[in-house]
Amino acid sequence: MQPETAMQYETAQILAAIQAGDTPAEEFAHLKLPDSYRAVTVHADEAEMFDGLASRDKDPRRSLHVEDVATPELGPGEAIVAVMASAINYNSVWTSIFEPVSTFSFLRRYGKVSELTRRHDLPYHVIGSDLAGVVLRTGPGVNKWKPGDEVVAHCLSVELEDAEGHDDTMLDPQQRIWGFETNFGGLAHLALVKTNQLMPKPAHLTWEEAASPGLVNSTAYRQLVSKNGAAMKQGDVVLIWGASGGLGSYATQMALNGGAIPVCVVSSPDKAQICRSMGAELIIDRAAEGYRFWKNAEEQDPKEWQRFGSKIRELTGGEDPDIVFEHPGRETFGASVYVAKRGGQIVTCASTSGFQHSYDNRYLWMNLKRIIGSHFANYREAWEANRLIDKGMIHPTLSKSYPLEQTGQAAYDVHRNLHQGKVGVLCLAPREGLGVRDAAKRDRLLPAINRFRNV
Repeated sequence: MQPETAMQYETAQILAAIQAGDTPAEEFAHLKLPDSYRAVTVHADEAEMFDGLASRDKDPRRSLHVEDVATPELGPGEAIVAVMASAINYNSVWTSIFEPVSTFSFLRRYGKVSELTRRHDLPYHVIGSDLAGVVLRTGPGVNKWKPGDEVVAHCLSVELEDAEGHDDTMLDPQQRIWGFETNFGGLAHLALVKTNQLMPKPAHLTWEEAASPGLVNSTAYRQLVSKNGAAMKQGDVVLIWGASGGLGSYATQMALNGGAIPVCVVSSPDKAQICRSMGAELIIDRAAEGYRFWKNAEEQDPKEWQRFGSKIRELTGGEDPDIVFEHPGRETFGASVYVAKRGGQIVTCASTSGFQHSYDNRYLWMNLKRIIGSHFANYREAWEANRLIDKGMIHPTLSKSYPLEQTGQAAYDVHRNLHQGKVGVLCLAPREGLGVRDAAKRDRLLPAINRFRNV
């Protein structure tokens, strides 16, 4: 079928150049950008559509739209990328159900920063914080990247105009998560990014494989490995909640790869088997054990914390966790503080079961434990995390990919915990399995790639 519109024709030309695999940079630079493109959006006038519903009953399939939107203006230090594949993260779920707040409040604030950032304050929000694709255009002042470069993007958008950000960009007061707190994200045919978000695409991976680690792999790296997180060392016992999931599966790999001892907490026999396939040996199926950390909505049960801690010691030969890798939040946080060893660390992000945490401070204060807040990663941390993927030391944990038109279903799966590992989204890529540029390297790593793809 021939493209029927200018947008379809120009998009087809871009896809053909990418599919060729050897198109020179000059040809990419002369490809015409379409005036509009397909994207997954939420709408500002629907931000109250789920009012009165419990979080679990809010359905991303109702709020996520796939539609044509205008191609944004390209600014200094920015790039427009043709997105071959993206992935679902929990921030896309939060955006789709307008929790904990509507992301349009982020876009309004960003729009007030400058004349250029006003582009982001629109009545629709193009979402998505992962991508793998090809650079099409770069703005003024860009030297490192050029049209035709095959890239992945991390999701830290930062202005770098404040001194606070120059030791650790995650502390920059103008730090934002791209595709969540900014517009023009990765669940689309095109995306607008700052060029200091770009990293080389691992040549042995397909587009959907390369797109899936970005946010979660970098988050796990900072949280667990970096000096800004837990600074994990060999021999550390690391308790990992949700160890088979999109975030936990990378933490599990990093613990194993770094000589630590992961204790993997999962919620089913199938998820326990996923952890075994990654090489983990110490596994707790919390559903089978029947842990109930809360007696009711207001009161936790310390006896269940104790029972959980006893199970950990049973598996480790009497040792408590040096590090607790925390991301469920409200449901598990009291138990996490309790079971960490004396002088241990609870490193936390995300809070997918609720943001309001409570715990018994006696177990923290009197046992000299530390709680460390961790949020995504700076460019150096994201680059190192991507390097581990490129070296074949960490592998994508992609369980399923949806076409762009079915992003609502993909987000629903993540929201209802029907997924395992990461859920990918094919954007411009017409099917799975495309984009491998180094077949020899892939052949060498294929047994591990396939093992983790089965996650």
